Amino acid sequence: MGDSLMLDWTGRSYGRKGKRSVSRRKALLSRKKIIYSLVLSILLSAGMPAQRLCVVYAEETQEQSTQEQSSQEQGGVSVHLSAPAAILMEASTGTVIFEQNADVPCSPASITKIMTLLLIFEALERGDISLQDEVMTSAYAQSMGGSQVFLEEGEMQTVDTLIKCIAVASGNDAAVAMAEFIAGSEEEFVSRMNEKAQELGMDNTHFLDCCGLSDSDDHHTTARDVAVMSRELITKHPEVFNYTMIWMEDITHNTGRGSSTFTLSSTNKLLKQYQWTTGLKTGSTSKAKYCVSATAKKNDIELIAVVMAAPDYKARFDDAVTLLNYGYSVSSLYHDENTEKLPLLKVEGGVADTVELAFEKPFTWLDTKGSDMSLVEKSLNLPEEAQAPLEAGQKAGEAVYRLNGETLGTVNVVYAESVAAAGFRDYLKKVLAYFLL
Repeated sequence: MGDSLMLDWTGRSYGRKGKRSVSRRKALLSRKKIIYSLVLSILLSAGMPAQRLCVVYAEETQEQSTQEQSSQEQGGVSVHLSAPAAILMEASTGTVIFEQNADVPCSPASITKIMTLLLIFEALERGDISLQDEVMTSAYAQSMGGSQVFLEEGEMQTVDTLIKCIAVASGNDAAVAMAEFIAGSEEEFVSRMNEKAQELGMDNTHFLDCCGLSDSDDHHTTARDVAVMSRELITKHPEVFNYTMIWMEDITHNTGRGSSTFTLSSTNKLLKQYQWTTGLKTGSTSKAKYCVSATAKKNDIELIAVVMAAPDYKARFDDAVTLLNYGYSVSSLYHDENTEKLPLLKVEGGVADTVELAFEKPFTWLDTKGSDMSLVEKSLNLPEEAQAPLEAGQKAGEAVYRLNGETLGTVNVVYAESVAAAGFRDYLKKVLAYFLL
């Protein structure tokens, strides 16, 4: 037999030189990455704005041949990307499956609107606004350039329609109209966006607008931070998928000139290219290049693939599919709803002799090593008794999950009810009850 072709997990051929050729190529790529890192460090020390670094790296990466694309090995599997910065995260646990320059600041373009959508859905949840509320378009909102749905000054649209305009067509005018409706001005809304970013631990993110039009160096984020805000949006407000999974839909403009129909067309081509796609947001400017935060759900596993500064329109989607396919090829979830009834716990010095217990929450753990999930063991660590007073929701003990002797995680066991401390009359009642029985 002749030399066999060596394929990576995506099915691409390395040719007939076999493993030694691959090793030499990896060594060369590694040396190039070191050189790039040194160059970027020098540029940063020389005063280049941090968010320009992602673009510089992207320009260098774009010049490489197909076989020299950005590549990493995860568990012995090669992951090849065109984009310089990316991350793959499992949504329910927040586990990072793959990352590449995930903390390098980049210009986000329209994936800025993920935070805009998050604040909109939080306002809906609080009851500050409703989907049926009508929003008037200001002259400022109408003046937005870039991607738009051509709202006119004075035009009224419902919150529901404007969410579609943002999530489907990436309308900058719709984003500003909603920002003004919720916060009074875009400036105040952006301030809230930055507050939320800090709350979520997005330390490498700063917003200047609500739609991503800004080319300022002060408007930046990272692949990791985009994944964090994407996770917050889809796990806390899964109703966003009612909008992000729309491929095309008509809206009606009612203006002084009459009524007209406008067709919203999704900017997320993965909806047609990748069958498990659920969202989420694309973005592109000459500065940011091509970005996407892609969400998908397969076999009850939700993944978030973020690609930043891809060299072209097609590459961002190809990279997202590469990441998602890799994630689903290595991932399995262990999930325990924790619905079983727990034993009563004895109470000392309380108005009741026992107290009911409950699990605080379900338990989920992501495995990427091919482990046998049937071997996961669950044990309870509980005291023999509890001393009153007890508050409902207070920790009583914990459930511990282990696999092959390794602790995977814990879930608190809490008191399901409050138990007050017993007073003299309570003790007297207990004594009388004992003798009367």
